[in-house]
Amino acid sequence: MSAPSAQDLRDRYRPLLLAESEALRVASAETGADRRPVELDQQSVGRLSRMDAMQQQAMAAAQEARRRARTQAVAAALRRIDEGEFGWCADCGDFIGSARLDLDPTLMRCISCARS
Repeated sequence: MSAPSAQDLRDRYRPLLLAESEALRVASAETGADRRPVELDQQSVGRLSRMDAMQQQAMAAAQEARRRARTQAVAAALRRIDEGEFGWCADCGDFIGSARLDLDPTLMRCISCARS
């Protein structure tokens, strides 16, 4: 099986990556309030409620960290598309494979190199 051209890869994956980038940006903006520090007003909130709020805030912060990492991976994939390097293994230089890229277009290594 021959590898698709750089233009074919760009046409196929750039719109997907741009859409994911926008979805990540929107999700980050929508959950900003969840990551704000928890107010420790003992008059209006009980101890267990504060603990629950702190746990929710920590979970939202962890989710945002994962979202930021994914945003960076998507941006890197978009740069590789612009540079004509998208779809090629960073280790061995072979084509990563369409099925693998369909699962995650941010991957940088073929299955053989990923296993080793």
